[in-house]
Amino acid sequence: MDSQDNNLKYKVIIAALAAVILGILIAFYYSNAQSNSNISYLEREKKMLTDKLANMQANIESLSSEIEVNKIDLDVANNDVSRLLDSIGQLNFDSKKYDQNKRDLRRWQLKYDSLNMKYNALKYSNVVLSETVQNAKKRAEQYKAQALAAAQNEEDLKDANSKLNKELKNKTYLKIRSSEALAFRVRNGRDINTNKASLISKLRACTTISGNPNDINIEKRLYLQFLDPNKKVIANNANIINVKGNEYSKAVDIIYTGVNEEICEHIKFPTGALKPGIYTLNVFEEEKLLSSIEFELK
Repeated sequence: MDSQDNNLKYKVIIAALAAVILGILIAFYYSNAQSNSNISYLEREKKMLTDKLANMQANIESLSSEIEVNKIDLDVANNDVSRLLDSIGQLNFDSKKYDQNKRDLRRWQLKYDSLNMKYNALKYSNVVLSETVQNAKKRAEQYKAQALAAAQNEEDLKDANSKLNKELKNKTYLKIRSSEALAFRVRNGRDINTNKASLISKLRACTTISGNPNDINIEKRLYLQFLDPNKKVIANNANIINVKGNEYSKAVDIIYTGVNEEICEHIKFPTGALKPGIYTLNVFEEEKLLSSIEFELK
């Protein structure tokens, strides 16, 4: 019985010891876990505090730099204020001359306006002058071209005149021994001689020609030129012959046979076309005047 009791006591004691040990182990485990958790929290808090301190240190350094800059700006602003004060003093001094300066400024403004107007006028004149110079250059070129053309024409005329002079030296003209101008009116198909201008419808030229023995059987052309009192050419049947700028009443072609002969030709015009006055008959061979006479119509 005592042995069983002792065994039971031992078991109880061992059980109690086991329970105490187990409790101690459990308490130690929880205490260790709590310690690890606290350590982790403290590590986090330490890191946060370290970061905040580092940030604060950076802010302090930045603030210190800004203070230096602000100090420089403050010095600059102070200097500016000093200069402004000096300027204001000078301005107060110059303000006494405001009216005089205003008058001077107005005078200079007027001078500027005057000079500007003169400049614009000169500028316009320069443009006009430039155009005039350009036009003058063009005209000069034209005159130069015309002068060259005229010089060439002069050379051509000289050559032509030289040839013509050579021809004229060898050329012979007919000779007129006598010329006569007659006026007629027509009645019943008959020509009736008269000198009354208002009735005349025909003028007749008769001329006796002679020539050079070397010109025998050579064709010649004569031009009859009747001129009214105003020296205007009288047309034949409203026709006027124009040769090299010269006007004639009629052309007559003949063949000189070497014998003196009389040639008569007439021109016609409307009755009443002539007025009283002194008329002229000219006889030409080419451009050479062979004979000229005057006659009167009343």
